Amino acid sequence: KWAFQMKTTERVQATPLVVDGIMYVTQPPNDVWAVDTETGRPYWHYRRYLPERINVCCGQVNRGLAILGDRLFMGTVDAHLIALDRKTGSLLWDVEVADYTQGYSLTAAPLIVKEKVIAGMAGGEYGVRGFLDAYDPVSGKRLWRFYTIPGPGEPGHETWSGKSWETGGGPTWVTGAFDPKLNLVYWGTGNPAPDWNGDVRLGDNLYASSVIALDAGTGKLKWYFQFTPHDVHDWDAVQIPVLADAEFRGRQRKLMYWGNRNAFFYVLDRQTGEFLMATPFTTQTWAERIDEKGRPVRRPNTSPSREGAVVAPGPQGGTNWYSPSYSPVTKLFYLSVWEFASRFYTGEARYQPGALFFGSTTGRLTDQPQRGFIKALDPSTGEIRWQYPLFRMLQTGLLSTAGNLVFGGTEEGQFFALDAFTGKELWRTNT
Repeated sequence: KWAFQMKTTERVQATPLVVDGIMYVTQPPNDVWAVDTETGRPYWHYRRYLPERINVCCGQVNRGLAILGDRLFMGTVDAHLIALDRKTGSLLWDVEVADYTQGYSLTAAPLIVKEKVIAGMAGGEYGVRGFLDAYDPVSGKRLWRFYTIPGPGEPGHETWSGKSWETGGGPTWVTGAFDPKLNLVYWGTGNPAPDWNGDVRLGDNLYASSVIALDAGTGKLKWYFQFTPHDVHDWDAVQIPVLADAEFRGRQRKLMYWGNRNAFFYVLDRQTGEFLMATPFTTQTWAERIDEKGRPVRRPNTSPSREGAVVAPGPQGGTNWYSPSYSPVTKLFYLSVWEFASRFYTGEARYQPGALFFGSTTGRLTDQPQRGFIKALDPSTGEIRWQYPLFRMLQTGLLSTAGNLVFGGTEEGQFFALDAFTGKELWRTNT
């Protein structure tokens, strides 16, 4: 119908908002456009000027906006949160969330929860201390902060050796979810830092690579579940929590579905955090099984080493930050999937403020299969009902509809529709 050309060389990773026939979309790194959905004609454009040097590991991206009334909210790569007038694009307020020179940034779309703006942050590769914030939408005043890396005297602090908690990572760089009846905010957390050297941060490293459930009013922790204790493979658990009320093993429950970067699909009780099930959805070689409490039983010789340990999935995981989808019509969970292995090394891990804090590197194996799929899972069993193979691995979110369609795209620029029941391709177009 029309195309709107973004004037950027960065990756566009934002989901647009549409209100009253106007599309609000971000252009990396921190521009905002208001566009007529009928014609593609822009109404206004907001441009934010940034410092010359920004410390971000994976490009100066932005994943979208939140809206409340006539205000739009956006996080910035220099770690600010701003509010714009949605009718004019004028700046209403601008607050500093953290010090960007230390590696902090905001790339996730904020989430509106009961007159609060919930904002996550990025920077796990820089040895930051992760947190999740709530702000007043009118004034920009911070209302609460939950640190994902517990400090001295807080529950979970004992899972970090020495002073490693001070640079422990655990960022909150993808938007979470909210249950209004339970008044709980659910948010995934990223990898502990340094990524591939766990010797300097002995312990489970709570609450990194986990999902946290917080009271929306106070920011207090209600429960957590750690998918990958003492993560040494960079398997951030920042995937989007999918909430569903459904029957599970003969009982109606409030559930959370989670396709995790570590290659396992999880089902949790979102009211209590109880672990219910985990099954692999792609090739994985690091865990013998997930035990009855949800804790992985690791295979030997799969941690990073000086010689390099070959493990599937690689550091990008079996899936990543891009959106999954669930259809209450088909009762299937749709997921973008990677299948590949990498060689994980370990090395020096010296922290320097504002510098990358990896503790080594990895190498993708070029002689191993590297494939991408869209897969449909039965969330009651973890069984894969169908899979749609792709030419290469993808970084595309999925959308399922009441018309029994699943929409997706490819790295080559193809946009397509699949039958939600069977996975049959119905059409595709080259963008």
